[in-house]
Amino acid sequence: MSDYDFDLFVIGAGSGGVRAGRLAAQLGKRVGVAEESLPGGTCVVRGCVPKKFMVYGADYGASIKEAASYGWTVGEVSFDWPTLRDAIQKEVSRLSGIYSTILEKNGATLFRERAEFIDANTIRLCESGKTFTAEKILIAVGGTPWAPGIKGAEHAIVSDHAFTLDKLPERVLIIGGGYIACEFAGIYAGMGVKTTQVYRGGRLLNGFDSEVRDQVGEVQLNNGIDLKFNISPTEIKPTKGGYIVTFDDGSKIGTDVVFMATGRKPNTATLGLEHAGVEVEDSGAIKVDALSKTTADNIYAVGDVTNRVNLTPVAIREAAAFIETAFKDNPVAYDHDNIASAVFTRPPVGTVGLSEGQARQKFGEDMTVYTTKFRPMKNTLSGSPQKVFMKLITQGKDEVVVGIHLVGDDSGEIIQALGICVKAGLTKADFDATCAVHPTIAEEIVTLKPREPNKTTIVS
Repeated sequence: MSDYDFDLFVIGAGSGGVRAGRLAAQLGKRVGVAEESLPGGTCVVRGCVPKKFMVYGADYGASIKEAASYGWTVGEVSFDWPTLRDAIQKEVSRLSGIYSTILEKNGATLFRERAEFIDANTIRLCESGKTFTAEKILIAVGGTPWAPGIKGAEHAIVSDHAFTLDKLPERVLIIGGGYIACEFAGIYAGMGVKTTQVYRGGRLLNGFDSEVRDQVGEVQLNNGIDLKFNISPTEIKPTKGGYIVTFDDGSKIGTDVVFMATGRKPNTATLGLEHAGVEVEDSGAIKVDALSKTTADNIYAVGDVTNRVNLTPVAIREAAAFIETAFKDNPVAYDHDNIASAVFTRPPVGTVGLSEGQARQKFGEDMTVYTTKFRPMKNTLSGSPQKVFMKLITQGKDEVVVGIHLVGDDSGEIIQALGICVKAGLTKADFDATCAVHPTIAEEIVTLKPREPNKTTIVS
């Protein structure tokens, strides 16, 4: 028995923290876990899970409208926000309880309060004042929404608040062009809210493939979202029944709710990292090596707090690699290349591997781009203007597939399987040799033709 209270203390009970805590406890290690909010972290409590339920809710509205084209007679229809909101929160509570049970059933001790460092081996629980020592400590506290400090910023909501609004507004102004902003704009528009999305740049989804960015702009417009580019807010002023937001070009927009979806930052400000010798980047992200070790030998960090690849499944894989490294004498560095991901716009985006811009930077002209854009079968009867876009990027004489990008129905589902193909290093010939499943959207990925030379897009 060591002189420490715990073999491992985990700060944060999100997906990464819970996975690490459970695996360590199953090895017979004494594990403590501190969580200041509900177990489950951002994904379960105020992120992926409740957001996806809201996307489903918005999609039902569109499906009802389109049902008449397929012979269905639909009577009077209305949407009740409290019904969906409360059902989502009930499910969130259930899932959070499962996370708690996972830890406790495996022998970990869960402390429902915030923790901070006293030194590299000592943790203090901030509410009770209790202190504990641990041989190893894992930081898995995730990220938190960030908003610019403009005048009146206190009147805006962020994504944490979006799931529990007392009532659905008639008008919403979403400020931001990233995936959170785009997703919530689609959600609110689908629920019948007059939605305006404002972004300081010229195209949405900075960092994504250039053509995907263009397609998502079309998606938002088709969903009735009023898009405004190249302006930034300077002031939010309350008025009777709402707010007036002023922008740097002098324009003003009236709204009932201002939603700041301007990014997230690592949640490190109150951890007391300076007392433990843990260094951070200028962004607040914890510096880690390939094995997720911080600048303190016994302290590790996984998930969004490290700002590597900020996705829930990545945090889980990093946590499993940490257990191998720290407790099984088997150093494992998780491979962050070719991770598939989705953006749940309506319809969604699916992407894996390199964008065209990244591929051109890496390979020059030693690459081939395949694209297609078409109206999916479902939309031919409904009259929906939404189209499907597909892009496949290959490299070299052997045409190894290095990037795939989709915008269209079920892209999030399709990209999971395609991610396996890219990770495995398959070639265009492998795709061509695969028989299509007809009639489906996905079949088009095995029938793609090279993009015409004069159709090359501006790459960003």
